[in-house]
Amino acid sequence: MATMPLPFDPQHRRNRMRTVALCLLMLFSAGTLRPQNSTGAAVDASQGEPFDIVIVNGRIVDGTGSPWYSSQIGIRAGRIAAIGDLTNTPRRQTIDALGKVVAPGFIDMLGQSELTVLVDPRLPSKIFQGITTEITGEGNSVAPLNPSMIAADRAEYDHLKITPDWTTFQEYFARLEHQGMGINMASYVGATSVRQMVLGDADVQPTAAQLVLMEALVNKAMLDGAVGLSTALQYSPAPYAKTGELIALASEAAKFGGIYATHMRSEGDAEPEAIDEAIRIGREAHIPVQIWHLKVSGKANWGHMPQIVARIDSARAAGVDIGANTYAYTAWFNTFSAFIPPWAHDGGDARLIERLQDPVTRARIRKDLLTPNGGWDNEWQAIPGPEAILISVVQNPELVPLQGKRLSEVAAMWNEDPIDALCDLLIRDKAFTEVAVFGMSEPDVVLALRQPWVSIDNDSQGTAPDGLLGQEHPHPRAYGTFPRILRKYVREEHALTLEDAIRKFTALPAQQMRLSDRGVLKLGMWADVVIFDPMTIRDLATFEQPNQLSQGMEYVLVNGVPVIASGRMTGALPGKVLRGPGFVTR
Repeated sequence: MATMPLPFDPQHRRNRMRTVALCLLMLFSAGTLRPQNSTGAAVDASQGEPFDIVIVNGRIVDGTGSPWYSSQIGIRAGRIAAIGDLTNTPRRQTIDALGKVVAPGFIDMLGQSELTVLVDPRLPSKIFQGITTEITGEGNSVAPLNPSMIAADRAEYDHLKITPDWTTFQEYFARLEHQGMGINMASYVGATSVRQMVLGDADVQPTAAQLVLMEALVNKAMLDGAVGLSTALQYSPAPYAKTGELIALASEAAKFGGIYATHMRSEGDAEPEAIDEAIRIGREAHIPVQIWHLKVSGKANWGHMPQIVARIDSARAAGVDIGANTYAYTAWFNTFSAFIPPWAHDGGDARLIERLQDPVTRARIRKDLLTPNGGWDNEWQAIPGPEAILISVVQNPELVPLQGKRLSEVAAMWNEDPIDALCDLLIRDKAFTEVAVFGMSEPDVVLALRQPWVSIDNDSQGTAPDGLLGQEHPHPRAYGTFPRILRKYVREEHALTLEDAIRKFTALPAQQMRLSDRGVLKLGMWADVVIFDPMTIRDLATFEQPNQLSQGMEYVLVNGVPVIASGRMTGALPGKVLRGPGFVTR
């Protein structure tokens, strides 16, 4: 029987050293370990090839929440190829970030740019905030489409001068890639769109066979690259969907590693029940949950955010993977038609307008608006008064002078009471009108913002201060969300540290969206990078004058390519379609 050599046996020691050396050689060959330079910095193995860009002298805030540190970053072929002392390495360009923060590009958890990216693919309002990746598709997604859905939305397509030449995500993503875009984009498949494909706009429930068709549409969207299923349960026809229907569709997305994101049924009086529904969907569909633009709406509900936070914390403690995001303004943005009770939307916008024109039906709508707790999220009851509604975007050219005016002003101009002005505006604008609604309290906003599981959403389409898009009057968050948080809540009010704010902009949303190769400045990650002065970055957009680009982004890199350089837009379109885990190449 062989005996084991003693630990101090010289032959045994030589054998062990040879074995370790062989293992290290194999690891280097396989790329599992990377060699280091004399300073200990990780570097790319292809030492002879120059870097495309080396960033020097910056304070690196890597996205993890860790304190900033000093180093240099080398970028090659769109990715971070080295972090360390790169003083003597060849490169094509050096960016001096002296006195600036170097951070991962910001991730917008709800961006709404699926159509405007076809109008201005540079998306200036996004990149000047530092946004390098957008997630979109709130209930109504850009696909799937059928002829009746295209016809119903014809006014919006015409308004933006867009021809919808796609019906599936595969076709839409192909159009994006052919065109190019300034940022990366990913999309959910909307449960509303799926419902419209099979059931139209009617207040009906699917048969078993129809639900199978809806599940198949989710399946197809996930294979095409959607990142999950989304709902917008306050906007018709979405309120007609029961929880069981949503669980079935979310379960289909879960099979592909998808996420369930929701604009809940209520953000006001019935918000606790709406959160419970989202938790149930997550638990029964075995899918992570993301609550969009977390808020407490309506003056009667101000101060309830602690209870909302506690409800979500309790679900997380019980094992439900649920998080949220916020844009951190006290006014939300909405379609004006959302003020009308759900029953009046049955059949779509054309039927809604008919009902608004009928005196008897309008009287019923008025009664519902004036009735508290009428069994729906009554936004009329949530506002302090008509002065809290700002007319923001209209489609009818004759109504453009109303953009930027309060509903109270419009009512006075038309010599009507505010509810009649609301109804008549919807009639004249074919239910297209969008409004800003001042209905939240600042303490609730700040408490939501500070939660460790809350990331950031812009909740506005990418836009520009000039051209066709510059003719609109959006919510100022369209231009200012991320810089405003850095100015107001980090620099001025100290509600967040810089490192935590950056984490909420980058690593946290990347984690929530399962973007394993973005959101942190580490070796091998895609080089989405922002460089800015934390003492001067600021938003300029206001409710009165929203079409103003934020200031302070010195450089913004998307996949290693500058879309902003020395504070100026370059016009480059290096963005990528980010497809979900279910994507199958066909």
